[in-house]
Amino acid sequence: MGNSSSLQTVGRQLRFYAVLVLSLVWGQAAFAQDCSVDTVYLKGSWGNARFTVELADEPEEQALGLMNRASLPLAAGMYFVNRQPRTTSFWMRNTLIPLDMLFIDARGVVQHIHHNAIPLDETPIMGGDDILTVLEINGGLAARLGIDVGTQVRHPAHDEWSPAWPC
Repeated sequence: MGNSSSLQTVGRQLRFYAVLVLSLVWGQAAFAQDCSVDTVYLKGSWGNARFTVELADEPEEQALGLMNRASLPLAAGMYFVNRQPRTTSFWMRNTLIPLDMLFIDARGVVQHIHHNAIPLDETPIMGGDDILTVLEINGGLAARLGIDVGTQVRHPAHDEWSPAWPC
């Protein structure tokens, strides 16, 4: 049993590092591509990343979020888009997996990161004022990649707000 568990852990670590290396090696060429609503690009002093996202821009989609899901692919996430910048908070009601939440202003700059939100916890998670979008990704991933406050985000939702990193 111990060997099987160790092999599974090593396998998960290898998959994580393979995706990480591919996303970092793939470099700037991929960032020259056109923006699309199902992709969020991030860049900062730590490097680059790309996430395939489900867009949640309607109240019903935002209310459901990532509830009742047993897993989330490593390079995937959900992108919540407000109609205009506002004070934003989340909770983990019926959310079964730990998540990192990146709270992003209208210009596409990460203003706050909540790391490893606890599954099923209904305590409000405050993201701050003047937040236009929120990127939810697997818990612990932001720290592993080095994503920090000030990271720039590229997505069409920021186009009308003088984005720091335009499409």
